[in-house]
Amino acid sequence: MEVIIKPNASEASVLGAKIIAQQIRRKPATTLGLATGSTPLKLYRELVRMHKTEKLSFARVRTFNLDEYVGLDPRHPASYNAFMRENLFDLVNIRKTNIHIPSGLARDIPKYCAEYEKKIRKCGGIDLQLLGIGTDGHIGFNEPSSSFASRTRIKSLTEKTIKDNADFFDDPREVPRHVITMGVGTIMDSRTCVLLAFGAKKAEIIARMVEGPVTAMVPATALQFHPSAVVIVDEAAAAALTRRDYYRWVYENKPQWQTYE
Repeated sequence: MEVIIKPNASEASVLGAKIIAQQIRRKPATTLGLATGSTPLKLYRELVRMHKTEKLSFARVRTFNLDEYVGLDPRHPASYNAFMRENLFDLVNIRKTNIHIPSGLARDIPKYCAEYEKKIRKCGGIDLQLLGIGTDGHIGFNEPSSSFASRTRIKSLTEKTIKDNADFFDDPREVPRHVITMGVGTIMDSRTCVLLAFGAKKAEIIARMVEGPVTAMVPATALQFHPSAVVIVDEAAAAALTRRDYYRWVYENKPQWQTYE
């Protein structure tokens, strides 16, 4: 696991966007796994800027989103479908047929989830998966106690996650109680994982994820076993890392061919 500490969320987001842009330029028909929420917003804005000013093309890129609320119409402003259209897809030259977002309106959810997994495999797997992390250590919507072998499935949200997500709804009672989410095993199959975390409220869980024991009670700790996981945090989110000076030294002294900047 590579830990990169940047002064602030803006610089961390720009670095994350550079890593994704490098992947696209290296492999134009790349398959990206994408996340939603407030954490990746600046990264998406930077990708849009690169598309408009640096000719970064999404014409052959395929995408699979991590999750979606069960029962929520994709046109609902709080849906992840709407989030992705507003913040990325409608602003770049990606083909609609190459976009895959779980459907919260699927009639047969187990069958639908199995088909989602098949579509990922048909594309050759996910080349780069973008992730955030919840304050309880969830990735995607894999809440604490999620199996590390789990695949795309329906998942019940914890009361804490429901409360955290209430800000995106006019009425907290509207927050769905269930989601479709890629599993931890699905995420771990990605060739590279890039996880972003910003702010003091993420400091404790980042320390547990990076330096703590591997446990299903902190699903993100599974990334300790990933062969290519990059964790990009700001100073506030890095505050509880006991080896943060070492992580800085390692990044500052990387061989040129290993750098992202």
